Amino acid sequence: MSDELTIAGRAFASRLLLGTGGFPSLRLSAEAIAASGCELVTVALRRIDADARGSLIDVLDEAGGGLLPNTAGCRTARDAVLTAQLAREAFATDWIKLEVIGDEDTLLPDAPELLRAAERLVDEGFVVLPYTTDDPVLARRLQDLGCAAVMPLGAPIGSGQGIRNPYSIALLREAVSVPVVLDAGIGTASDAALAMELGCDAVMVASAVSRARDPVGMAGAMRDAVRAGRLAFASGRIPRRDYATPSTPTEGRPTFS
Repeated sequence: MSDELTIAGRAFASRLLLGTGGFPSLRLSAEAIAASGCELVTVALRRIDADARGSLIDVLDEAGGGLLPNTAGCRTARDAVLTAQLAREAFATDWIKLEVIGDEDTLLPDAPELLRAAERLVDEGFVVLPYTTDDPVLARRLQDLGCAAVMPLGAPIGSGQGIRNPYSIALLREAVSVPVVLDAGIGTASDAALAMELGCDAVMVASAVSRARDPVGMAGAMRDAVRAGRLAFASGRIPRRDYATPSTPTEGRPTFS
C-alpha cells in the first residue's frame, strides 16, 4: 500500500490536513503546522484578508504547504458557489473545501444545497472536497457528481466526541472509490488513529489541535496517530473473538507427571 495520499492527481506524503481556525496566535499556528507535517491547510475566506501581509497567509507561505480555501459560514448553495469563486480569484487555486451548513446548533450539512453547490462547482472546473454527513448514499451522490474526495463528519464540528458511528464510516468507505477524509469531531490522537483503521484515506483536524492545552504537542500526536492508524489498517487487525485464544500454542508442549 502506497504511503502517498492522492487527490485529483495530486500526491501528498502526509495524510493529515489541518484547519487554521481557533489558534490563539500566528506563532502557534506556524509551529503546529510544522509539527503536524501536513501539506494541505484549510482557511476560511470569510475570516481572512487574502491581501493582508503579516497575517495567516504569510504563515502558510513560509510553511510551504498547500492552501485549501473553504466555504465555512455558507448556508445556501448560492453563497457557497460565490465564496468559492472569490477564493479562486483571491488565492489562485481551483481547490475548495465545500461546506453548506443547514443547522446552527449541530452545524450539520444541508444535503440538497450541498449537492446543488457541488454540481455547480464541478461544472466550473473546481476540485471539490465536500464536508458531508456519514451517509454512504449521500457520499456516493457527491462522488457521482465529480467531487474529488468526500469529507464525512465523525461527530459535530468542534464537539471533540470522536467517531460516534464507526459502522457508518466503514460503510461509507466501501460505498465510494474517491478518497475519504474524516472531518469534524476529532478530539484526540486515538480518534484520528481509529479513522485510519476504519479505512479513511486521511484525517482533517482543527479544534482538536488549536484548542488543545499544547497545540504544538497535539499536532505532533495527530501526525503520529494518522501514521500508526494507516499502518494498522494496511497490516490487518486480528478477528474479534468471543473467547480467549492463547498466543502460545498448546500442541507439542511437554507433559509432567
